[in-house]
Order: sequence, then structure tokens, then C-alpha cells
Amino acid sequence: MEEVELYLDDAKDTMERALKHLNIELSKIRAGRASAQMLDGIQVEYYGVMSSLSNVASVSAPDARTIAVKPFERKIIGDIEKAIRNSNVGLNPTNDGDTIRLNVPPLTEERRRDLVKKVRIEIETAKVNVRNIRQDSNNAIRKLTKEGVAEDDVKKGEERIQKITDSYITKVEQIFTQKEQDIMSV
Repeated sequence: MEEVELYLDDAKDTMERALKHLNIELSKIRAGRASAQMLDGIQVEYYGVMSSLSNVASVSAPDARTIAVKPFERKIIGDIEKAIRNSNVGLNPTNDGDTIRLNVPPLTEERRRDLVKKVRIEIETAKVNVRNIRQDSNNAIRKLTKEGVAEDDVKKGEERIQKITDSYITKVEQIFTQKEQDIMSV
């Protein structure tokens, strides 16, 4: 049964990482308020090397409708502005020579519905990931029968993995409900 426990712990850890990844992806979907995480995926060319925006500039949200990007070196402000324009965040940067400001417009009802659809896609991906982890763990536990582990222990392990999976699917659905309310509230 000890071997089965190792797979249960591993499955739980992997599902927890899938949940953390979901939260990171959802933080990139804005809910009408400015957030520094909205620019997390942006890469800037810095001395010939692609670097993340947070490595070359300070990103902050001074108020609910503005994101401020202050480069660590003034000479790359144009590269940062270009990277933001070319990204798919849908914000128009304004450059005052020292700081780049991004005004986050209020969301229309149609745009809110589109964002909820994006969230649903991320939620479904997370559910599939959790189910794949369950399947991989069950396969690994079934292989233990060939190594002499009792079938009863294997069945109990599969049942416990199913319970863990169900709890993580519930957590994913709760995250969806919370994010949907966040997006749809004006």
C-alpha cells in the first residue's frame, strides 16, 4: 500500500500545479480593472535577447483604469512600446518619454461575454489536465499489480484518486464561478 500512497501524493501535487497554472492563465484575462499581470506574457527584445517585460521594466497599476510601465533603461522605451502594441492585450500604449501608460477601457457587455468564453476554455483545459493526471496515476497504480501489490490495494488507490480528482474538479468549477462573477460585475 506504501507504493500506492506515493502515487496518490504525486497525483495530488500534480493536480495542485495544474490549479496554479489555471490561476496564472486566468490572471491574464482582465475583468475590467487594470492589473500588472495583464502584461505577464509580453516579451521585449533587450540587447538582442528576448526578455520578459518584468525583467526590463517596473509594471504597476496606479489606479483601476491605468497600467504604468517604467523601463529600467530609458533607451528601450520604444522597444517596450512596440512589444505591447504587437501583443494581443488590446491596449494602446502612450509614451511620455519616461513612462508608458496604458488606459484600460471599461468593458462592454459583449466583451464581458467574450471574456467568459475565454475563461470557459481555460477551465475546460484545466479539467482535462486533472483528468489526464488521474488516468496517468491509475495506469501507474495498475502496473503495481505486476510487482506484487494486492489488487484490493490497487482498487482502493484508484478510488482515492477518483475522490482527489473530484475534489480538484470542484475547485476548478469554483474558480470559474468566481472569475465569471468578477468579469460580469460592472
